[in-house]
Amino acid sequence: MLSEAVGKASDDLRAVRATLDVARADIASRNTSLSRDVLKDAERVINHLRQADEGLRDVLKSLSQRE
Repeated sequence: MLSEAVGKASDDLRAVRATLDVARADIASRNTSLSRDVLKDAERVINHLRQADEGLRDVLKSLSQRE
């Protein structure tokens, strides 16, 4: 179950990364700024990704200690 969720999340993150790279290049070429809403949402996502990373590290640590 966790393995499937991680696999799906990996696919989703790769797709989003490609879209973000295109958007970043577009923003840089037009010399525009981002709205506060976009920055707020980005900060929220970064915090969620950090929490997910910490949780997955805890799972891996627990799995390695079960011997």
